[in-house]
Parts: sequence; C-alpha cells; structure tokens
Amino acid sequence: MSTEATGRAGAAVEAGASDERLRRWRLVLGGAEADGTGCELTGQDAGMDGALGALYGGGAAGKGRAGKDRSAGLGGSAPSVARWLGDIRTYFPSSVVQVMQRDAIDRLGLSTLLLEPEMLEAVEADVHLVGSLLSLNKAMPETTKETARAVVRKVVENLEKRLATRTRATLTGALDRSARISRPRHQDIDWNRTISANLKHYLPEYRTIVPERLIGYGRASQSVKKEVILCIDQSGSMAASVVYASVFGAVLASMRSINTRLVVFDTAVVDLTDQLDDPVDVLFGTQLGGGTDINRALAYCQSQITRPADTVVVLISDLYEGGIRNEMLKRVAAMKASGVQFVTLLALSDEGAPAYDREHAAALAALDAPAFACTPDLFPDVMAAAIEKRPLPIPDTGSPGR
Repeated sequence: MSTEATGRAGAAVEAGASDERLRRWRLVLGGAEADGTGCELTGQDAGMDGALGALYGGGAAGKGRAGKDRSAGLGGSAPSVARWLGDIRTYFPSSVVQVMQRDAIDRLGLSTLLLEPEMLEAVEADVHLVGSLLSLNKAMPETTKETARAVVRKVVENLEKRLATRTRATLTGALDRSARISRPRHQDIDWNRTISANLKHYLPEYRTIVPERLIGYGRASQSVKKEVILCIDQSGSMAASVVYASVFGAVLASMRSINTRLVVFDTAVVDLTDQLDDPVDVLFGTQLGGGTDINRALAYCQSQITRPADTVVVLISDLYEGGIRNEMLKRVAAMKASGVQFVTLLALSDEGAPAYDREHAAALAALDAPAFACTPDLFPDVMAAAIEKRPLPIPDTGSPGR
C-alpha cells in the first residue's frame, strides 16, 4: 500500500473513532442545544436515546433533537411502562436493564405501577425488584399477587441454581472436618493438622516426620447436626439481604445434618422456620420496613438454643438498634461465652456494606464478633469457618466494625 493510501486509511479510522465518541457523548448529554456534539441520531440510536430520555431527561436541559422535552416521563399507565421496559431490553444488556429499572422506580415513582400484572410480566426480574415487590406486598390487589409470586419465584430459582451446589459442598466438608477423631482411618486423616502436630518428631537423617499422633475427621452422619439460626433484620434498607438470606435458609434447611431456624424482625419477631421448604413463602411472610429491635430478636434466638457449642447464630442487620443497646450487647456476650459461634453481617448482598451504626459495630468487634458485609458468594465460606470454629474470612474493607 502506498504512503498516501495508508494515510487515507489512517485518517478514516481516526474519523470513525471520532464519530463514535461524538455518538456516545450525544447519548450521554441528551441532545440539548448546548450539548456541543452536533450529532444527529437515527434508527436504533434514536430509539435508545428516547428510552434514556424518558428516564433521565428533564427540565430545560432535557430537550430532544426535535426541540421537545425529552422527559415527558414514562407516563401513568402500566402498558406504557411495559412498552418502555421492552424497549430497554432491546437496546441494552441485562445488567444495564436492571440498573435502569431500579432508577425508574426511584426517579419516576413507579412503585404504584409495580402493582399492575402487565407491568410485572414485562420486567427483567432481579433481587432488587423482588425487594420492591415485598415492600408493596400488603398493598397489592389479589389479581396481582399471583403474578408477583411468579416473578419472585423466577428470581429465587435462579439464585438457588447459582448458590445451592457450592453451599452444600462447602458446608458438607466443614461438617466432616468439624467431627474430629483421634484414631482415624487412613482415608480420614487430616494430613495438614497431623503434620503440624508432629513437627517435633522430624527425623533429619531420613527427611521425614514420624506421625506419633494422627488427627482425622469423621464423616458427618445424619445424627451429627449443627444448629444454625439466621436472624434477619427486615427494615427497608435490608431488602436484598432478606432475599439472599431466605434462599440460603432454604438451602441449609435441605441439609439433614444442619438444623436451620430462620427468624425475621423489625420491632416484632416472626419465626418463619416452618416455611423454609419454600423460600417464596418465606419472602412473602416478611414485611420490609418499620423499626428495629435487635435485642428482642436476639432474646428470642437465645431462647431457642439448646446446644450452644454446636450452634451458629447469624445476625444480618445494619445495627441501627431501636431497642435496648446494652442488653443487646450482653446477649451477644452471653451467647459467645456459652460456646455459640456468633456472626454479624451488615449486609448479605452484592452491593457491599450499607449505611450502618458504626458504634454498635465497634462494640460487637470488641466482643470478638466483628461486623462486616458479605457477598452471597462468600457466605458459604463464612458459614464453613463458623461451623469449624476457625477465624472468619472477613473481607479487607477497612471497616471500623472489623
């Protein structure tokens, strides 16, 4: 290729890149008179711009290329919202669709529109939408509740597929290792612990260790059980955590070697253990919002403990206590002194720690019950560590509650 042709090709590539940058800036800025791009959108780009404008446009700065307000909004009827939801699924990937749905609920007051069946059938269901549905549960007309349950069930089934297998495998291994025996069969020897315990018997001339004491772990049987109590704050800020905790509760309850109890609370305490075979029933048994009385919830959990040394209590809360703070801390200290493994999670979600009461988090940390946010993928490892009574895998977030 000649130097001149190469130059023309390079110029064309550079021009194409410049046009793409202008196109992207035009979509971001919204096409107001002062956006400075001079870029005209057509075809799919125009449709994408309309979908963005319906949600994010507004005011004098939100005028479209035709000089009209970009933000007439999504309208007041569920069918128009359903059409908009169909549009954004056409133009954007699923991860972006979920973000736009949450923004629509927050920015445009779509909570009431979630009460319409045709709206629910159109949404890209995710954990956050489930939280919105649960918040509106008591206000839903009967004609909508079955559709809402179908949406929630779809999300729950997807979460179970993602989380159940690894959770069962991780905890089964932890239960096996927690049943230590002193005269193990060869296949049950815990070699790491055996080697560590016999380092003093190292024979340098043979370059080997004489294992005078074998350490092994028995196989967890149906008669070897751990007790797990999930104590879940159902205040509005904990919606995603409630969804994930309910799914994990159902998974744990399906394991015969673990006796699982699920308790939700605000200012009252509700035991949903008898519904654990169906996490959808659990979720519709919650009522997101309201106050918080952690002390009362822990008092109930404490009353259910019969084998402290074999019990793990998991408190999932942002720790904004409306009850008696000192009594709450005394209960945690008493449970730990009796042998209970106590885990405090500020959140069980993909978003990290929400706003939380740092003073209470620090007080729990002083009791050797550090509070930290936990992702769903980390939760099986946290539970395995608690079952084995070893240090928890706390994420390095720099939280003062650590």
